[in-house]
Amino acid sequence: MNDVVLRGRVVTPDAVIDDGAVVVDGTEIVWVGEAARAASTPFADAVALAEPVAGYVLPGLVDLHNHGGGGASFPDAATPDEVLRGVMEHRRQGTTAVVVSLVTAAPDTLRERVAMLAELAERGEIAGIHLEGPFLSAARCGAQDSRLMIPPDPDLTRELLELGRGHVASMTLAAELEGAHEVAAALVTGGALPSWGHTDADPAAARAAVAAGVAALADGTGRSERAGVTHLFNGMKPWHHRDPGSVGEFLAAAARREVVVELIGDGTHLAPEVVREVYDLLGRRGAVLVTDAMAATGMADGDYRLGTQDVTVADGVARLAAGGSIAGGTAHLLDVVRTCVHGGIPLVDAVYMAATNPAAVLGNPVVGALEVGYWADLLITDADLHPVRVIRHGKEVR
Repeated sequence: MNDVVLRGRVVTPDAVIDDGAVVVDGTEIVWVGEAARAASTPFADAVALAEPVAGYVLPGLVDLHNHGGGGASFPDAATPDEVLRGVMEHRRQGTTAVVVSLVTAAPDTLRERVAMLAELAERGEIAGIHLEGPFLSAARCGAQDSRLMIPPDPDLTRELLELGRGHVASMTLAAELEGAHEVAAALVTGGALPSWGHTDADPAAARAAVAAGVAALADGTGRSERAGVTHLFNGMKPWHHRDPGSVGEFLAAAARREVVVELIGDGTHLAPEVVREVYDLLGRRGAVLVTDAMAATGMADGDYRLGTQDVTVADGVARLAAGGSIAGGTAHLLDVVRTCVHGGIPLVDAVYMAATNPAAVLGNPVVGALEVGYWADLLITDADLHPVRVIRHGKEVR
């Protein structure tokens, strides 16, 4: 037999198996469990001979919101090779499924980028496409170019979905804008999910948007069961007790399992205590961990681009050169997991929010967990959750 066996502290969706093993045959996981229980299986000898790793065996991570890395900016990439440079920066750090995020841009630019990214998705190099704009609130634009924002346009949405050939996973749009509900319906029909964000919505508008998403997904034909909320707290009116904005409504909707909220748990966008509090409120099924990474991820401080915007990175924090707004993240998803664990979230649940739950949002039933029948996407770390080895589809990532 040519099985590959990984033995160590195996993190499944339900537990950390202190002396566990994962057996891979080709591109597929064929056995997971306590090493001692392998004795009665065809894998007994291979498991017994496997040298335990000093750290953890995790599933490959799944990032739903990522703008680049390794010096490559996905919104600015003109060739597939540029995109792959950024994808590989994250893949080598354990994110084996990356959804490539664009930013607000002119319609023709979006058409070109979506068509190119669809080819990479069909080659299996990326897990999908996320359109962060252009139907956003200028008042909550963050690092997005408000000059290029336009009113929600269902026809443009359908055109982008067609160019994406089924690989557009989601689109961020402002809940309060006229036409946003119609765009949400078009997204679901076209195989994508609405994700409410970069919004200046009041509670009524946020609640109505959530209801529109629920209605659009009601027939069960959508990519998954729930719409999203793009980086909760960031790009939204702060949750003030006399001027509440949308945050409270989105939290309540996530508690009702009507949406899934993104959390950029890198310690910069959100304090670790806030991430832990949201986890305590919603449980692990209510949230996903994302990076919102940009080109500087894995790179030195310096000057970068994010779409039409100039970005300066200092001390690992990316900010617009003009205005100083935070302009994406510089952490890998494993860094986010580590930060969340240090902040008080159990490892099993942090991994669930960075792998299993985002895979469910994508509607992909064979990634995001160490389960029999899943793709052999594995991340081996040291005891401090730093990457040691990455396997994707059964092959070593170099």
